[in-house]
Amino acid sequence: MAETSSRPGEFSRVATKVLDRGTFGNDPKSGTYPQLDNVSPTRLLAVNASNALSGDPKFKKYTQQVDKCLATFDSIHEWADFIAFLTKLLKTLQSFMQFKEIPQKLWVGKRLAQCMNPALPSGVHQRALDVYSHILAVIGPEGLKRDLQIWSPGLFPFLAYSATSVRPALLNIYDNHYLALKGGLHPITKAFILALLPGLEEENGEFFDKVMNILDKVSETVTQAFFLQNLWLVLLTAPAARGTALAYLSRRFPKLNDQADITPIIGRDVGLMIRAFAASLEDDDNLVRRGILELLTQSFKLDSPAFKQSHADDKQTLMKAASGVVLRKDLSLSRRLYSWLLGTAESSEEQVKYFRQNGLELLRNTLRAEMSASSSGVPDPRPYKIFISLLDKWEIGSPLTEVLIIDSVKAVQQHLTHEPLLSDGDLIMTANELYKVIEPIALWKPLFASCVAELLGEQTGTGALQIISFVLRVFKSHDEESLRVHLPVIFTALCDLLDMILAVDSHRVRSDPVVLEAIQLLGGILPHLSSGTLTRPLDLRSDSEAEASTRASPLTRAMALYKVRTQKSLESRHQNKATLVPLAVTFGSLMRISLACVKVPAPGQIMFTNSRECLSGVLSILMELTKRLDDRHRIEAELVWTPVQWLIAMEDILHENSTFEVVDKAISAFIALSSSQFIRPRLVIDHRRAISKMVLVLLAFLRPQWVPYHVRAVQLIWSLEANTRHGHVEAVIAGSLLDGDGRPQLASFDAFGVLWRLTDDSLLPGFHFKTPMMIVLDSLRSNDPNHRRVGETWMRCCLKSYLRVLDPLLLDLVDPDIIRAPAVTTFNGRDTRGYTYQRPIDERRLHHVLETLLIRQILRYQAERKKVFAIREILDDFSLTKPPASVAHDGSMYMDVLIEVLLRFVLSEPKKIGASSAPIANLQVQSSALDLLQAIVTKGDVDPLTLDNVEAAIIGKLFVSVHSERLELQNKLLHVLHSVIVASPGTDAAKPEYGSRFDRTQTGGTFSGEAADQSLNSPVSSKVNPLLVQTLIDGISKATNRSVLQHWVDFILMTIPRFQQSVTNLLFPLSDSICRQLRVGLEDLVRTYADSQATANTRSFTTDSDLIALFNALERLVLLGLTKSESGYPEDDTASVQEKSAVESSGLLGLVSNVFSSDSASVQEEHLATRSPSYYCLDEAVRILYAIWIMTQPLPREVSSPISETQSLVFSRVRLRCRKVLERLFRAQSAEVLESLVECWNRGDDIIRPSLKSAGTFEIVDLLAASAQTVVHMLCESISYRITPAGERSRKMAINPNLPDTIIFSFLEEYIGRLEGPIAVQVWNRYVSLTKEIASNVYLYKRQVYPAIRCFVCLSEKVAQTTAVEDRRTRKEMQVRNQVLAQSPSNLRMLQDNFTKLADTCILIAGRSFDQGNWIRRGPKDVGGLIERSTTPIPKVQSDAALNEKSDGASLPAEDSQRSLSGLDLIDQINEFLGAKLLPNLRRFLADPDKVLALCNNMVYYIVAPSMKTKSRTLEVERPIMDIMTEMVKIPAALKAWRAPISEAFNDTRFFNATPVSSTRWRPLLKTLMESDKTVMAELIGKITAAPSANIFANREYEMLLRSLNLRRLSFALFAGDRNQYLAQLPAIQEKLVDLLRSSTLAPVVLSEVYLCLRVLLCRLSPHNMNSFWPVILTEMFRVFEQCISSPPADGSEDLLVIVAACKFLDLVLVLQTEEFQVHQWMFVTDTVDAVYRPEAWIPEAVMDQLAEIIVDLPDLREHHDHGDNAITGAALVSSVMERAGSGLANGSAASATVLRRPLLSSIRSIDSIKDLVPFFSHVSLFSYESVYSSAVTAVGSSTAGPGAVDGAVDWQAVEQGLLEEMFEGR
Repeated sequence: MAETSSRPGEFSRVATKVLDRGTFGNDPKSGTYPQLDNVSPTRLLAVNASNALSGDPKFKKYTQQVDKCLATFDSIHEWADFIAFLTKLLKTLQSFMQFKEIPQKLWVGKRLAQCMNPALPSGVHQRALDVYSHILAVIGPEGLKRDLQIWSPGLFPFLAYSATSVRPALLNIYDNHYLALKGGLHPITKAFILALLPGLEEENGEFFDKVMNILDKVSETVTQAFFLQNLWLVLLTAPAARGTALAYLSRRFPKLNDQADITPIIGRDVGLMIRAFAASLEDDDNLVRRGILELLTQSFKLDSPAFKQSHADDKQTLMKAASGVVLRKDLSLSRRLYSWLLGTAESSEEQVKYFRQNGLELLRNTLRAEMSASSSGVPDPRPYKIFISLLDKWEIGSPLTEVLIIDSVKAVQQHLTHEPLLSDGDLIMTANELYKVIEPIALWKPLFASCVAELLGEQTGTGALQIISFVLRVFKSHDEESLRVHLPVIFTALCDLLDMILAVDSHRVRSDPVVLEAIQLLGGILPHLSSGTLTRPLDLRSDSEAEASTRASPLTRAMALYKVRTQKSLESRHQNKATLVPLAVTFGSLMRISLACVKVPAPGQIMFTNSRECLSGVLSILMELTKRLDDRHRIEAELVWTPVQWLIAMEDILHENSTFEVVDKAISAFIALSSSQFIRPRLVIDHRRAISKMVLVLLAFLRPQWVPYHVRAVQLIWSLEANTRHGHVEAVIAGSLLDGDGRPQLASFDAFGVLWRLTDDSLLPGFHFKTPMMIVLDSLRSNDPNHRRVGETWMRCCLKSYLRVLDPLLLDLVDPDIIRAPAVTTFNGRDTRGYTYQRPIDERRLHHVLETLLIRQILRYQAERKKVFAIREILDDFSLTKPPASVAHDGSMYMDVLIEVLLRFVLSEPKKIGASSAPIANLQVQSSALDLLQAIVTKGDVDPLTLDNVEAAIIGKLFVSVHSERLELQNKLLHVLHSVIVASPGTDAAKPEYGSRFDRTQTGGTFSGEAADQSLNSPVSSKVNPLLVQTLIDGISKATNRSVLQHWVDFILMTIPRFQQSVTNLLFPLSDSICRQLRVGLEDLVRTYADSQATANTRSFTTDSDLIALFNALERLVLLGLTKSESGYPEDDTASVQEKSAVESSGLLGLVSNVFSSDSASVQEEHLATRSPSYYCLDEAVRILYAIWIMTQPLPREVSSPISETQSLVFSRVRLRCRKVLERLFRAQSAEVLESLVECWNRGDDIIRPSLKSAGTFEIVDLLAASAQTVVHMLCESISYRITPAGERSRKMAINPNLPDTIIFSFLEEYIGRLEGPIAVQVWNRYVSLTKEIASNVYLYKRQVYPAIRCFVCLSEKVAQTTAVEDRRTRKEMQVRNQVLAQSPSNLRMLQDNFTKLADTCILIAGRSFDQGNWIRRGPKDVGGLIERSTTPIPKVQSDAALNEKSDGASLPAEDSQRSLSGLDLIDQINEFLGAKLLPNLRRFLADPDKVLALCNNMVYYIVAPSMKTKSRTLEVERPIMDIMTEMVKIPAALKAWRAPISEAFNDTRFFNATPVSSTRWRPLLKTLMESDKTVMAELIGKITAAPSANIFANREYEMLLRSLNLRRLSFALFAGDRNQYLAQLPAIQEKLVDLLRSSTLAPVVLSEVYLCLRVLLCRLSPHNMNSFWPVILTEMFRVFEQCISSPPADGSEDLLVIVAACKFLDLVLVLQTEEFQVHQWMFVTDTVDAVYRPEAWIPEAVMDQLAEIIVDLPDLREHHDHGDNAITGAALVSSVMERAGSGLANGSAASATVLRRPLLSSIRSIDSIKDLVPFFSHVSLFSYESVYSSAVTAVGSSTAGPGAVDGAVDWQAVEQGLLEEMFEGR
């Protein structure tokens, strides 16, 4: 570290770094560093001595003898050879006793360490120890101190597995030689302790005392504090040594209970000891846990000063680990934990006192923090389980419950709030268990206290109210005590408290959310209280005076029960003696609370939102309390409340400005309270004042703009009617219909109409509301046409049995004083003729005459169609024999004159419209004239010419009325126009009934399907007025005409069938207009009900009746268009359709009997022309019906709202009618409707939510079709017809020009995917026949091959899940087993061949080998929206001429301009399909292994191999290709197919140029390759040490690169395998790696790959399997670093690769912290507390620290170049990595957060100078220590930690990712 340079006592580096020179010998410009010595003075002196001996001839001979002896080690073959080697080595060493230096000591130490291998016999070990003893005696303590890294690696790990016979020799070495080091033991203390601890395994063993004695001496030598600190590190990092370490501590650890300052005993870092204890408490061995608990109980008590002075985080760490032992369910552990927590006192009271003083707060904070935390977003139930277990000990459980229960419930609440999906997980199960085991009063006492404090404002943010609501909602099962005592007490107390609070400050109800939460809590408690509990006095079972007194308030009794004290004085407003009855107590409080809620600044103003919600909650509670009273549960005493005053106050909220929710709750409460017989005094609402306010406000919400609230408002009105006896509701409604002057109120008429329409017949509305009904009927005789129109509309839309009443008109309406002048009116460029009165006329007189006749018609109206009335009776009554003179026409009949006069009345308007009375009076005359005109025309005696004139006049008048927004006469004009059309030429002369069918079928606003069908059989008209079509379209489209829409729809339904010659000009424009109106209505519905929780009132004018009326018209028009098209009538502007031949039995309708039979006799089985207007009408109708069906799906709602009932009603009615329309269309044209549905499913629509589309589509398809077999058959027929060439088609049918066969295949695939297995079996045969047809000529049908095989695979997956697989026939067709049926032995082979053809064709297409020029590169015309339905556009309708040309093709193409998938997109899709679907299911289809292999060979040849033979620098294979290979390797029969390409790719020189991400896909492939062929690994191992080439021209650099590449292949092969998978090959791998390390000519690039391979082995082998490897690895690493110390490499040297590789290896082993390496890591890093707390005059002994000391002072020989602002040097990168790692550790250590250890150098690839590694050298020791320190906190309580807490803290993902990034360079 940088600060060590100024440390006192440190010798001068400059004076000791020079060996033979006084200065740096080399020029800095040369780029090399001078030879430097080690930093250690002892080592410096030894090196000088060695240099002095190097010139001695005897020492040279000594060296030669040792080299000769070491050379014999390579020829060892058996254990006896080891003894011979060691004997010879010992003799050699003994021959030169005069020298105190061992030549070749590094290699001697390596060989001796190898001789200590556990696999060798004890004789070898004994001989090796003899050599060690001799060497250590020769070199002495100073030599041992100097060469500890050389001689210790073989001795330290040996005691753990040594035989009993050799242990004395080993212990003697420790005792005689290592203890003699004195201060030299300091850097190896931890390793020495680890080496000695195995000797303490047997307490009664012969070596136990000897080892204890050695450990005591070590402790004395290095000081007890330092010794214990290293012992804590052993407990942290070495789980296997914990038992023996505790055996030592139990005998030597001092008691810390009375020590004020323990740092002299245990060291400066108390947290280290605590973490060691915590890690040991998490050990899997119960003996270890038991020992630690004993240690805590004896030496580290809770009340000791040492424990109290510890850091809070450290104490929580220890408590977290200690409390977790109760989960082990071990009584011995629990007993010791209780002793630690409760102390050693005998009495329970003293134990509880001890726990409260010393451990309660710590335990609470620990569990609370753990409850609030979550791992990976998932909360851990562990703290709750600990809480439950601790409840078994009441001395701990009772105090802990008091302080922790609220925190525990709040933690569960917070977790569920953030993650609602956890509601059924382990957390909730554990929380429910906790709720069951705790005492109820322990829960409710703190909750009640917090509620009172929060409501009084003494505390804020406690959340107690929400917590109680959460408990009631989440914890389902409640004990009897809670239900009978605590919940009633809290319920009554909260009501009382709210009453008191609002009495003092009523403004809190407006803005304080706490008041609202309290009321909501009351509503949540009430469902848990039974009626008996509410009506019986509470039995609190207490003797206290406050509870015994019946006059004490509920709040007082609750506070006495729970012992709650408040800062404020509370005075209850209760004076009732029966205050012990919960219902009686709360009733008066709730009444006063409701009065506080309704207080507003001024009458009629809108309530505050908080007040409104509070009032709703209170009223809901009052209604629920009222419902609880019955004969069994009643209150005898009178309640404390004043009903009259309360009602008067509550009436202030009954106005239109209030929200409907408040009105609903208030009126419901009035009804409930007034109807209850058990509440005294009773609430009386049966008087005019109260009922008037309630009914009027409800009628206001029955207006058209409040459609969502209609249903509920009607229910409330009928509830009021049922609860009153004096007819007040009827009187109020009647009064609302008329104003003070007797004029009807139009809005009230509409409201009463809604009430009447939504009332069920069983309620007898005519009996209850007779007076308002008569007022409505009187409006039919009103002088105001507006009022009459309202009345007629009311009768038609709301009466449900409305009959038209037509009266004759008097014939003497001609007055000579009536003078008219022609007038022309223009709208939208169209002129219409009319008349204008030139002078005023007496309209009253004219109207009086007509009114008299109309009254006669009303009398006949009561007959209800039972009495026939003829026009002749009217004429006879008035005895008119000649026409008036003013309208005399020569040769004209009276009927003609009368019709002309009536028409002039209809077409005449006053000259001065400004006169106030003239327009109304004229409308009255026109209305009456139309009534009589209707009667005359209906009689049928009018000549054709007159009928034409009447029709033109009426149509013109209608056109003017629509565009001038005059609705008064439209109804009557439509009636007359219908009668005229019916009476036109071709109509039957004899009409047996009065009136047309148009008048007699409008009884409920819906159209009778039977009547419509019958109307087709009547004669039809042959011409259409030019203005009629536009008038009809405008009439149904104008928004101002919405109120008379039903009239227009009825007219269209009954009139349009009369026109036989002009289907195109009339039917199709109307159909298109209706579709547009339906879409507008649908958009309004979606907008209205999108947000059911809107706070403001929702406006909407769209009703179900409007939509149903449009449905009726659309259905009739479409069916009529289909009928006319198929009847052979010529259509305007279209080519004539050729007569279609009968459908053959093999066609679509002949395969399945009675499947497509239609109950409509008029629709034939022939299909429509492709581009006919009839087809267009049908398609547009299906589209809008489809959209309505999708968007009116009933959606589940958790929260009810006032509009939910209306939404449910409207959606259900609209959806039912939509379904009926679709069913009728489907029966008429099954195939065309189905194709239109498929097109709708494929295309996008802005109004349709995509999430609802698929489910809704398949739902309606299943409803329309008789079975799934029918649907599949129809789809197959559509596909078959499309792909069959025109000359080969056996029949003709219309096919959707916008729907290519690929889209039908996509729909079929998704439809099959939704079928259940048994149903899939039924459709199997039909689809197999289609696949056979396609497979018969794959060249012709190549475009259909891919979608066909997709559907085949999908269907096969379904069938394979059923028992049908056992059926021989199905099994044969699926190729599940190779059985041949007796009936047709060739079928199995044929089906296999068909599947193979389809699959091979797909492979050829994907391999770009199937006639690419012909079709795969065609434009969108031919590909036409392949597969992806979302990318398939809908083309425009082409002309019929173009259609006739294109309909002869094999498949109907889409429009040229549309975009589609390109050939490459298709290839990618096929590749994805092969890997995702076909290969995983291949063995279901092909049972023959040869065919499987052949198919896989094709895939490899055409798809896989070409993709791998690219010329790019990297071997980046596309993901679909990798998926194919991944699935192929899972098929045993395909081994020969995939083995070669994978092997070739693996051996490709570009393999490791890929990115690390792509390597994850190669891992399973390579693993399978190695498992399937054992020779591959052997060959790979053999390649890494292949003999160099004998060719003199061979490139050595190339050979080294090739060898390094083979090494990397071996590394990745090992990495791809499982843990310990290659144990059998480990000896061979080890031999090859040792050979490489032994080679002196090996290039640095190869050595770096060796270290990479070693890192992979560390990750893929268990640590104990590496034992025999460590001597070689340690020696090699020590050699590399020693060489770096003595001779640092030059900048840019290749040796830097080896140093970086060795550092990365060291970095990894320090992260893994394996127990096998811990005994050696002191060689490289400082593994004691010296890494953090450096002692004075500290001199580094670890290699990394020495390198840091040396390299930091080297001159910077690099040339400085300006690389720009973005240049990052190796040093900067290493430094940044170290800083991030250090900051992460610091944060993790401080906050006890989850910290996983990860390598520091994983992102470093290369360096430019050795100085770049200075940050690593300087910090690695500190980082290693801190990572262990922090990971101990992480592992405590972690459910994911491994056997050792330290192992579980490794970030394995980062480790493996770093290896991948190093192997795969991504270049």
